[in-house]
Amino acid sequence: MSYRRTFKLLCGVAGGSAAVVIAAVTADSHGFFGEQRGDVASRWSRFTVLQAAQPAWTPANHTPTSTGQAWDFNWDKRDPSALTNGKKEKKETATEDPTSEQDNGKPKATRNILLIRHSQYNLSGVGDKERVLTSLGREQAELTGLRLAALGLKYDVLIHSSMTRATETAHIISKHLPGVELMSCDLLREGAPIEPVPPVTHWKPDAVYHEDGARIEAAFRRYIHRADPKQKEDSYEIIVCHANVIRYFVCRALQFPPEGWLRMGLNNGSITWLTIRPSGRVALRTLGDSGFMPPDKLTRT
Repeated sequence: MSYRRTFKLLCGVAGGSAAVVIAAVTADSHGFFGEQRGDVASRWSRFTVLQAAQPAWTPANHTPTSTGQAWDFNWDKRDPSALTNGKKEKKETATEDPTSEQDNGKPKATRNILLIRHSQYNLSGVGDKERVLTSLGREQAELTGLRLAALGLKYDVLIHSSMTRATETAHIISKHLPGVELMSCDLLREGAPIEPVPPVTHWKPDAVYHEDGARIEAAFRRYIHRADPKQKEDSYEIIVCHANVIRYFVCRALQFPPEGWLRMGLNNGSITWLTIRPSGRVALRTLGDSGFMPPDKLTRT
Protein backbone atom coordinates (compact mmCIF):
# COMPACT_ATOMS: atom_id res chain seq x y z
CA MET A 1 0.00 0.00 0.00
CA SER A 2 1.43 3.38 -0.96
CA TYR A 3 2.18 6.09 1.61
CA ARG A 4 -0.40 8.46 0.17
CA ARG A 5 -3.16 5.87 0.24
CA THR A 6 -2.34 4.85 3.79
CA PHE A 7 -2.32 8.48 4.92
CA LYS A 8 -5.79 8.99 3.46
CA LEU A 9 -7.01 5.91 5.28
CA LEU A 10 -5.72 7.21 8.60
CA CYS A 11 -7.27 10.64 8.05
CA GLY A 12 -10.57 9.05 7.10
CA VAL A 13 -10.90 7.07 10.33
CA ALA A 14 -9.63 9.82 12.67
CA GLY A 15 -13.12 11.27 13.23
CA GLY A 16 -14.71 7.97 14.32
CA SER A 17 -15.02 6.51 17.77
CA ALA A 18 -12.68 3.67 16.95
CA ALA A 19 -11.01 2.23 13.91
CA VAL A 20 -8.95 -0.77 13.04
CA VAL A 21 -6.09 -0.28 10.67
CA ILE A 22 -4.68 -3.32 9.00
CA ALA A 23 -1.30 -2.54 7.54
CA ALA A 24 -0.53 -4.24 4.30
CA VAL A 25 2.83 -4.32 2.68
CA THR A 26 2.82 -3.97 -1.04
CA ALA A 27 5.25 -5.45 -3.53
CA ASP A 28 7.43 -2.38 -3.24
CA SER A 29 10.89 -3.18 -1.97
CA HIS A 30 11.01 -0.10 0.25
CA GLY A 31 8.51 1.21 2.78
CA PHE A 32 7.89 4.68 4.09
CA PHE A 33 10.79 7.11 4.26
CA GLY A 34 13.19 4.47 2.97
CA GLU A 35 12.42 1.82 5.61
CA GLN A 36 12.56 -1.85 4.75
CA ARG A 37 9.40 -3.87 4.57
CA GLY A 38 10.06 -5.62 7.86
CA ASP A 39 10.59 -2.34 9.67
CA VAL A 40 7.36 -0.95 8.25
CA ALA A 41 5.33 -3.96 9.34
CA SER A 42 6.77 -3.75 12.84
CA ARG A 43 6.06 -0.04 13.10
CA TRP A 44 2.44 -0.24 11.84
CA SER A 45 1.61 -3.21 14.03
CA ARG A 46 1.59 -0.79 16.97
CA PHE A 47 -1.35 1.07 15.38
CA THR A 48 -3.63 -1.87 14.87
CA VAL A 49 -6.40 -0.14 16.89
CA LEU A 50 -6.89 3.65 16.99
CA GLN A 51 -9.09 5.20 19.63
CA ALA A 52 -10.35 8.70 18.79
CA ALA A 53 -10.31 11.43 21.42
CA GLN A 54 -13.98 12.28 20.85
CA PRO A 55 -17.04 10.18 20.00
CA ALA A 56 -18.37 10.09 16.48
CA TRP A 57 -20.46 13.11 15.41
CA THR A 58 -24.14 12.48 14.85
CA PRO A 59 -26.98 14.98 14.39
CA ALA A 60 -28.68 13.60 17.48
CA ASN A 61 -25.99 14.64 19.94
CA HIS A 62 -25.42 18.10 18.43
CA THR A 63 -29.00 19.32 17.95
CA PRO A 64 -30.56 21.53 20.66
CA THR A 65 -33.73 20.13 22.18
CA SER A 66 -36.92 21.97 21.26
CA THR A 67 -39.02 23.41 24.05
CA GLY A 68 -42.14 22.12 22.32
CA GLN A 69 -43.80 25.55 22.36
CA ALA A 70 -45.08 26.60 18.95
CA TRP A 71 -45.33 30.20 17.79
CA ASP A 72 -48.79 31.63 18.42
CA PHE A 73 -49.73 33.62 15.31
CA ASN A 74 -52.74 35.03 17.13
CA TRP A 75 -50.70 36.44 20.00
CA ASP A 76 -52.20 39.91 19.44
CA LYS A 77 -55.72 38.55 18.83
CA ARG A 78 -55.70 40.08 15.35
CA ASP A 79 -55.17 37.02 13.17
CA PRO A 80 -57.67 37.45 10.27
CA SER A 81 -58.66 33.79 10.32
CA ALA A 82 -59.52 33.99 14.02
CA LEU A 83 -61.55 37.16 13.48
CA THR A 84 -63.67 35.84 10.61
CA ASN A 85 -64.34 32.39 12.06
CA GLY A 86 -66.41 33.94 14.80
CA LYS A 87 -68.90 35.54 12.41
CA LYS A 88 -71.43 32.75 12.19
CA GLU A 89 -74.51 34.89 11.78
CA LYS A 90 -73.53 36.10 8.31
CA LYS A 91 -75.31 34.22 5.52
CA GLU A 92 -73.21 32.85 2.72
CA THR A 93 -74.53 32.87 -0.84
CA ALA A 94 -73.70 30.43 -3.60
CA THR A 95 -71.73 33.07 -5.50
CA GLU A 96 -69.88 34.39 -2.47
CA ASP A 97 -66.18 33.64 -2.22
CA PRO A 98 -65.63 32.26 1.32
CA THR A 99 -62.05 33.60 1.38
CA SER A 100 -62.80 37.09 0.10
CA GLU A 101 -63.73 38.52 3.49
CA GLN A 102 -60.64 37.04 5.11
CA ASP A 103 -58.36 38.36 2.36
CA ASN A 104 -59.83 41.84 2.65
CA GLY A 105 -59.24 41.77 6.40
CA LYS A 106 -55.59 40.77 6.16
CA PRO A 107 -52.98 43.35 7.22
CA LYS A 108 -50.69 44.37 4.38
CA ALA A 109 -48.28 46.75 6.08
CA THR A 110 -45.38 46.24 8.50
CA ARG A 111 -45.17 48.15 11.75
CA ASN A 112 -41.76 49.30 12.99
CA ILE A 113 -41.70 50.31 16.64
CA LEU A 114 -38.62 52.08 17.97
CA LEU A 115 -38.52 51.96 21.76
CA ILE A 116 -36.29 54.63 23.30
CA ARG A 117 -35.17 54.55 26.91
CA HIS A 118 -35.16 57.99 28.56
CA SER A 119 -31.86 59.76 29.19
CA GLN A 120 -29.98 60.02 32.47
CA TYR A 121 -31.91 61.88 35.18
CA ASN A 122 -31.47 63.24 38.72
CA LEU A 123 -31.79 60.19 40.96
CA SER A 124 -31.81 62.28 44.14
CA GLY A 125 -34.95 64.15 43.16
CA VAL A 126 -37.95 63.87 45.48
CA GLY A 127 -40.89 62.72 43.41
CA ASP A 128 -41.26 62.56 39.66
CA LYS A 129 -41.25 66.32 39.03
CA GLU A 130 -37.78 66.75 40.55
CA ARG A 131 -36.29 63.83 38.65
CA VAL A 132 -35.33 65.91 35.67
CA LEU A 133 -32.63 65.15 33.12
CA THR A 134 -29.03 65.86 34.02
CA SER A 135 -26.81 67.87 31.69
CA LEU A 136 -25.41 64.58 30.41
CA GLY A 137 -28.95 63.28 29.99
CA ARG A 138 -29.81 66.20 27.76
CA GLU A 139 -26.73 65.49 25.66
CA GLN A 140 -27.80 61.87 25.36
CA ALA A 141 -31.25 62.90 24.15
CA GLU A 142 -29.68 65.16 21.52
CA LEU A 143 -27.52 62.28 20.29
CA THR A 144 -30.54 59.97 20.11
CA GLY A 145 -32.51 62.58 18.19
CA LEU A 146 -29.64 63.00 15.73
CA ARG A 147 -29.43 59.24 15.27
CA LEU A 148 -33.16 58.87 14.59
CA ALA A 149 -33.01 61.73 12.10
CA ALA A 150 -29.97 60.21 10.38
CA LEU A 151 -31.85 56.96 9.78
CA GLY A 152 -33.98 58.88 7.28
CA LEU A 153 -37.22 57.12 8.18
CA LYS A 154 -40.70 58.57 7.79
CA TYR A 155 -41.87 58.60 11.40
CA ASP A 156 -45.60 58.63 11.99
CA VAL A 157 -45.80 59.52 15.67
CA LEU A 158 -43.68 60.03 18.79
CA ILE A 159 -45.38 58.71 21.93
CA HIS A 160 -43.84 59.15 25.35
CA SER A 161 -44.43 58.24 28.96
CA SER A 162 -45.95 61.04 31.03
CA MET A 163 -43.11 60.85 33.58
CA THR A 164 -40.79 63.87 33.63
CA ARG A 165 -37.60 62.17 32.45
CA ALA A 166 -39.35 60.53 29.48
CA THR A 167 -41.24 63.69 28.58
CA GLU A 168 -38.06 65.78 28.55
CA THR A 169 -36.23 63.17 26.49
CA ALA A 170 -39.06 63.06 23.95
CA HIS A 171 -39.21 66.84 23.57
CA ILE A 172 -35.47 67.07 22.92
CA ILE A 173 -35.69 64.25 20.35
CA SER A 174 -38.68 65.89 18.65
CA LYS A 175 -36.58 68.95 17.78
CA HIS A 176 -34.68 66.74 15.35
CA LEU A 177 -37.87 65.29 13.86
CA PRO A 178 -39.95 68.28 12.75
CA GLY A 179 -43.54 67.54 11.84
CA VAL A 180 -43.79 64.32 13.85
CA GLU A 181 -46.81 64.29 16.14
CA LEU A 182 -46.01 64.21 19.87
CA MET A 183 -48.29 62.32 22.27
CA SER A 184 -48.18 61.52 26.01
CA CYS A 185 -49.47 58.31 27.62
CA ASP A 186 -49.84 57.38 31.29
CA LEU A 187 -49.81 53.65 30.53
CA LEU A 188 -46.13 53.89 29.60
CA ARG A 189 -44.98 55.08 33.03
CA GLU A 190 -42.25 53.11 34.76
CA GLY A 191 -43.17 50.22 37.03
CA ALA A 192 -42.69 46.56 37.89
CA PRO A 193 -44.32 44.48 35.13
CA ILE A 194 -43.96 41.02 36.68
CA GLU A 195 -41.90 39.43 39.42
CA PRO A 196 -38.54 38.58 37.84
CA VAL A 197 -37.08 35.09 37.67
CA PRO A 198 -34.54 34.47 39.08
CA PRO A 199 -35.68 36.68 41.96
CA VAL A 200 -33.60 39.59 43.21
CA THR A 201 -33.51 40.92 46.75
CA HIS A 202 -31.82 44.27 46.16
CA TRP A 203 -34.53 45.64 43.87
CA LYS A 204 -37.85 46.50 45.49
CA PRO A 205 -40.49 48.26 43.37
CA ASP A 206 -42.59 51.02 44.86
CA ALA A 207 -45.82 49.58 43.57
CA VAL A 208 -47.23 46.10 43.82
CA TYR A 209 -46.50 43.81 40.86
CA HIS A 210 -50.14 43.12 40.07
CA GLU A 211 -50.93 46.85 39.90
CA ASP A 212 -48.06 47.90 37.66
CA GLY A 213 -48.23 44.67 35.70
CA ALA A 214 -51.82 45.23 34.64
CA ARG A 215 -51.06 48.76 33.44
CA ILE A 216 -47.89 47.81 31.53
CA GLU A 217 -49.66 44.83 29.96
CA ALA A 218 -52.41 47.22 28.85
CA ALA A 219 -49.75 49.42 27.25
CA PHE A 220 -48.33 46.39 25.45
CA ARG A 221 -51.74 45.47 24.04
CA ARG A 222 -52.37 49.03 22.91
CA TYR A 223 -49.08 49.64 21.11
CA ILE A 224 -47.51 46.26 20.23
CA HIS A 225 -49.59 44.48 17.59
CA ARG A 226 -49.73 43.94 13.83
CA ALA A 227 -50.99 46.66 11.52
CA ASP A 228 -54.66 47.38 10.98
CA PRO A 229 -55.96 46.05 7.62
CA LYS A 230 -56.73 49.64 6.60
CA GLN A 231 -53.06 50.62 6.89
CA LYS A 232 -51.59 50.73 3.39
CA GLU A 233 -47.94 51.66 4.00
CA ASP A 234 -45.30 50.53 6.45
CA SER A 235 -45.17 52.67 9.57
CA TYR A 236 -42.41 53.85 11.90
CA GLU A 237 -43.46 54.77 15.42
CA ILE A 238 -41.26 56.02 18.26
CA ILE A 239 -42.09 55.29 21.90
CA VAL A 240 -40.00 56.99 24.59
CA CYS A 241 -40.43 55.24 27.92
CA HIS A 242 -38.52 53.22 30.52
CA ALA A 243 -36.20 50.23 30.79
CA ASN A 244 -38.64 47.96 32.61
CA VAL A 245 -41.42 48.68 30.14
CA ILE A 246 -39.18 48.12 27.11
CA ARG A 247 -37.73 44.88 28.43
CA TYR A 248 -41.18 43.52 29.19
CA PHE A 249 -42.45 44.54 25.74
CA VAL A 250 -39.55 42.68 24.08
CA CYS A 251 -40.19 39.47 26.03
CA ARG A 252 -43.92 39.54 25.32
CA ALA A 253 -43.52 40.39 21.63
CA LEU A 254 -41.01 37.57 21.04
CA GLN A 255 -43.10 35.17 23.14
CA PHE A 256 -40.24 34.68 25.58
CA PRO A 257 -41.06 34.08 29.26
CA PRO A 258 -41.98 37.59 30.45
CA GLU A 259 -40.50 36.97 33.89
CA GLY A 260 -37.06 37.12 32.26
CA TRP A 261 -37.32 40.85 31.58
CA LEU A 262 -34.78 41.82 34.26
CA ARG A 263 -32.00 39.77 32.62
CA MET A 264 -31.48 42.47 29.98
CA GLY A 265 -29.73 45.81 30.40
CA LEU A 266 -30.43 49.03 28.47
CA ASN A 267 -28.35 52.19 28.30
CA ASN A 268 -29.95 55.61 28.62
CA GLY A 269 -31.10 56.96 25.27
CA SER A 270 -30.70 53.57 23.60
CA ILE A 271 -32.83 52.35 20.70
CA THR A 272 -34.69 49.03 20.65
CA TRP A 273 -36.34 48.22 17.31
CA LEU A 274 -39.24 45.78 16.93
CA THR A 275 -40.68 44.83 13.54
CA ILE A 276 -44.17 43.29 13.30
CA ARG A 277 -45.06 41.72 9.96
CA PRO A 278 -48.60 41.47 8.57
CA SER A 279 -48.52 37.74 9.29
CA GLY A 280 -47.93 38.37 12.98
CA ARG A 281 -44.24 37.46 12.90
CA VAL A 282 -42.11 39.63 15.17
CA ALA A 283 -38.41 40.38 14.80
CA LEU A 284 -36.05 42.21 17.12
CA ARG A 285 -33.79 44.28 14.88
CA THR A 286 -31.83 45.96 17.67
CA LEU A 287 -31.85 45.74 21.46
CA GLY A 288 -30.55 48.74 23.40
CA ASP A 289 -28.47 50.14 20.54
CA SER A 290 -26.32 53.01 21.81
CA GLY A 291 -23.34 52.63 19.49
CA PHE A 292 -24.00 56.11 18.13
CA MET A 293 -22.90 57.62 21.47
CA PRO A 294 -19.28 58.24 22.50
CA PRO A 295 -18.13 55.88 25.27
CA ASP A 296 -17.93 58.70 27.81
CA LYS A 297 -21.63 59.48 27.26
CA LEU A 298 -22.90 55.99 28.08
CA THR A 299 -24.85 55.47 31.31
CA ARG A 300 -27.44 53.04 32.60
CA THR A 301 -29.03 54.91 35.51
